[in-house]
Amino acid sequence: MLVHSRKGKWTMWAVFAVLFLPVFALPLAVIVMASFAGHWSGAFPSAFTTEHYTAATRGESLEALTTSLLTALGASTAALAAGTWAALAAARLRKPGKRAVDALFMLPVAVPSVVVGLAVLVAFSKPPVILNGTSTIVVLAHAILVTAFAYQSVSAALVRLDPVYEQAAASLGARPAYVLWRVKLPLLLPSLTAAAGLCFALSMGELSATMMLYPPDWTPLPVRIYAATDRGAAFTGAALAVVLMGATLIVLFAVSRIRTRASYR
Repeated sequence: MLVHSRKGKWTMWAVFAVLFLPVFALPLAVIVMASFAGHWSGAFPSAFTTEHYTAATRGESLEALTTSLLTALGASTAALAAGTWAALAAARLRKPGKRAVDALFMLPVAVPSVVVGLAVLVAFSKPPVILNGTSTIVVLAHAILVTAFAYQSVSAALVRLDPVYEQAAASLGARPAYVLWRVKLPLLLPSLTAAAGLCFALSMGELSATMMLYPPDWTPLPVRIYAATDRGAAFTGAALAVVLMGATLIVLFAVSRIRTRASYR
């Protein structure tokens, strides 16, 4: 920490607790309590039950969780591939060209996600490519929304990458493709795994663009959470939200383990 005195450290921790607990921790704690609540008429819930989790882990809710996981997996994979390729290509451009590529990839996050969803819907509802009513259009919209984060993460890592490794491999006769696969990408692996985790988490929680696009047979879990709360089943929606958070955290923990091992290497 930048503060070295004991009193200063305790003060910083106190300020952090005052800011963190009401803004971040308390809303999540309320969601968790609501997921077990049978009634909530006072300051705290009552009639605790696990029936909401029974409904949240079976039938259509389980299918929605599977849909969210598959959508996030497909979107994050596509975003990581496109973002990494674009970052590697942009790194060899001059400043005007790189700025143009940066602006292109940041455009989807500079506008509301519902606008991106509408744009994808209009673009792929007529020939030559018709994706409306399919699961592919949902995955595509999620990929467009999260690719910017993969691109920025890899671009930042490339700036910090020491070129001496590539130069050494090239001086020993390695071809550019070999240098890319065996030297550059392994060095970028910690950043790649971090970008993959971020893209996955963002895709798991995406709602606005999804509402514009999802077909009836491909309903992600955030849509079911919205539908549950919209019809007044707030406790069921809270249980679905906890399941969504839990599934996302499990995947992020697995990705963090890969990132830790990659950093160690």
